[in-house]
Amino acid sequence: MSTLSLRGPARVVVRRHRRTLWTIGALALAGIAAVVGTYLWTSSVSDTFAGTGCSVQKVTRGCGDSVRHFLDTEFEFSRVLQYADLVMLLLPALIGIFVAGPVIGRELESGTYKLSWTQSVSPARWLAAQLAVPALLTLAGVSVLSAASAWAWAQRNETHYPLEWHEREAYGAMGTVPVGYALCMLAFGALAALLLRRTVAAMIVTVVAYGALVVALNTVRNSLWPVRTDTFRFDGAYRFPDAAAGTGQGWITTGGKRLPADVCLNSADDLQDCLAGHDVAFRYVDYHPASHFWPLQLVETGILLVLAAAAVALAFRVLRRRHG
Repeated sequence: MSTLSLRGPARVVVRRHRRTLWTIGALALAGIAAVVGTYLWTSSVSDTFAGTGCSVQKVTRGCGDSVRHFLDTEFEFSRVLQYADLVMLLLPALIGIFVAGPVIGRELESGTYKLSWTQSVSPARWLAAQLAVPALLTLAGVSVLSAASAWAWAQRNETHYPLEWHEREAYGAMGTVPVGYALCMLAFGALAALLLRRTVAAMIVTVVAYGALVVALNTVRNSLWPVRTDTFRFDGAYRFPDAAAGTGQGWITTGGKRLPADVCLNSADDLQDCLAGHDVAFRYVDYHPASHFWPLQLVETGILLVLAAAAVALAFRVLRRRHG
């Protein structure tokens, strides 16, 4: 299907929903402006604090108010970023609701799609236009927001309220994963609308599907890429790698068998005697280092894009069966 053949139907979609699209764009710009503005304010307070000669780590007489103002400002910055990350986590569901509701569901429920099909627009072209416009806007918009989130995360980690890359708020707001979730829910929203043909029902199913998808991928995320394992004598010193995400720990016997960390938790014996009884020689720690951020992101995004492609293919199949 050529791009030219989509131009007319796509223009209709943009015109029909232009107010909503402009509103969404304005809200996104306002959110970015709020984050940048808060950062500039925090940076100004930090520069002023540096000029006072006071220190957060060292208590100095007469510096109490300056330290409190400085830390309060950094805390407000971290809270603004927390709200921004929450919006990023909810954004895919909102995109899916928009497609399941106003874009496709409402037209199917009200029957207005029939007018489009009488204007030399086939059902396939109509659906392609309904998906192409929000998909392009989603790809561009969410990519920009994801980049802004990554920049804000880097600034936050220079404050006294850092956030690790593997924490849900940070991980879900940066990289390629937000784009993958957004495109996946766009496809799910379209499929729900075509299957149910009821606006509210399709929107509800889309939200439920998003929740189930998030839970499922959060459950298996640590297994999407091979973890690193450190082993050391159970009575020896060990330093956990900086910025790593721990995924498991326990004991290793002299024969190489892994035992859970709580194997001696309920034992009546002394810990050393219990471990000796299990022939334990080492401890192990499984983790994802910070360098695994992109492999995990790309694998999860690939899964999401495959699901999105499958949902789109099924949507076109449903449309052909019902309307030829």
